[in-house]
Amino acid sequence: MASVDRDASELEYHLGYWLRFVSNHVSYSFRDRIAKHGVTVAEWVALRSLYNRAPCTLTELAEQIGIDAGATSRLVERLIRKRLASRKTAARDRRSVTLDLSSSGRALIPKLAREADRNDEAFFDPLPNADKNHLLRIMKDLVRIHGLTEKPTT
Repeated sequence: MASVDRDASELEYHLGYWLRFVSNHVSYSFRDRIAKHGVTVAEWVALRSLYNRAPCTLTELAEQIGIDAGATSRLVERLIRKRLASRKTAARDRRSVTLDLSSSGRALIPKLAREADRNDEAFFDPLPNADKNHLLRIMKDLVRIHGLTEKPTT
């Protein structure tokens, strides 16, 4: 029988391991649900952010979703190619550009939101409401305590 290294804790000992274990399954399931609509998780995050804030600038969107302007720009280009978003240049100042949802992008958001709701229900409805609320409070506390700003887009 192989000896056990008492100086190296087991994976299962770590909260991070269990958090990642559950998170991966929740995320992969959601990714698969929205892929049926031709959208990635990163695109969903951008679309949902635009839903409440459009029209807005690229900088405003980047700040909202917590990723750098270059990555946001590439993400927006994909949304424009998919005809889910549009870009408008100001007539007076060609450097001033605003982003907006297209009508098809705006119509897609409620469908994707229902997929997100169903995904949450599939994973978390077996828990009592008190436990779900407690888990949510703990996650939000950790975000606040650590000053986390980058949104999960992958």
